[in-house]
Amino acid sequence: MLKAFVALASALVVATPGAVTAQSSGAAVPERPLIIAHRGASGERPEHTLAAYERAIDQGADYIEPDLVVTKDLQLVARHENELSGTTDVASREEFEDRRRTKNVEGRQVAGWFSEDFTLAELRTLRARERVGNIRPASASFDELYQVPTFGEIVDLVRAKEAETGRTIGLYPELKHPTLMLEQEGIDMVDLMVRELRAYDLDDADDRVFVQIFEVGPLQRLDARVETPLVMLISSEGGPYDEPDMRWSQMLTPTGLAEIAAYADGIGPWLGHALDPATMEPTALVADAHAAGLQVHPWTLRKENGFLPSPLQNGGGPGEDGQYERLWRAAIATGADGFFVDNVKEFVALIDGEPGE
Repeated sequence: MLKAFVALASALVVATPGAVTAQSSGAAVPERPLIIAHRGASGERPEHTLAAYERAIDQGADYIEPDLVVTKDLQLVARHENELSGTTDVASREEFEDRRRTKNVEGRQVAGWFSEDFTLAELRTLRARERVGNIRPASASFDELYQVPTFGEIVDLVRAKEAETGRTIGLYPELKHPTLMLEQEGIDMVDLMVRELRAYDLDDADDRVFVQIFEVGPLQRLDARVETPLVMLISSEGGPYDEPDMRWSQMLTPTGLAEIAAYADGIGPWLGHALDPATMEPTALVADAHAAGLQVHPWTLRKENGFLPSPLQNGGGPGEDGQYERLWRAAIATGADGFFVDNVKEFVALIDGEPGE
């Protein structure tokens, strides 16, 4: 995924700073796009921790995004993936060594420790770690301070922050691998998501919630059971796991977007679908999606050299800030309704600044 992003943003070397603006693109740019804190303030605290979510809220995020995996005793918890060794200290815990196994995850053989093999009580004994500590050493300095939170605890945090700030704060959960969980473990994550949405009174059309999935069938099932807004995630290449004959490229045509609009309220595409890699100008996607009645929330805006192509990197190592503002301005000029952002504070500063700053 990072390689595809680098290929996209490398085209910036042919553009002059600030060349892509709302005026030059002709796109209808929202006055203020939604700020979706990607896994929380994941540039500053270990992602998918209550500390990361709270920091993102304090910095001005409109929504926080928890990726949800499932436990053995059917609890939804926040982790980037169901394999836990990249984001927790499980690999160093001798008492869980016998849980290590190799599993087929949507066509890939993955070795490690999986959330669905642990009860919630067992997961509570683990501590979160920064996933990309080489790029984000400041975030890694908070390793092993925080537990793995449940979806319910994230809802409670949001409601407490709403009461504290007087702001309305949205939730943007993603179900990870729901079809795989049903096939391999017999666990219905759609049913669990419906349970949680109803329990917290988040199942109405006007609730400040988006549920997102990279799969068609689970979204269609959710659409039949709740009124909560839904988002079809779109990756850079390939197609949805549960529909092997479908391609993302086909789904992003006007006809494909109209079909998505029958069961979803928006799309969450890889940024390269909305921004032409050759010219760094908006593609037709945002306009086509809007014509189909869909919101558009591309992913993911990041600031560090390690996530940027060489033309946009400054001196120093992978954790130093690159020339991220050039890419971010080009993204905003697509007219998308919101963006998944790792660096909330910097994005708020960019969109609240004077034009051209």
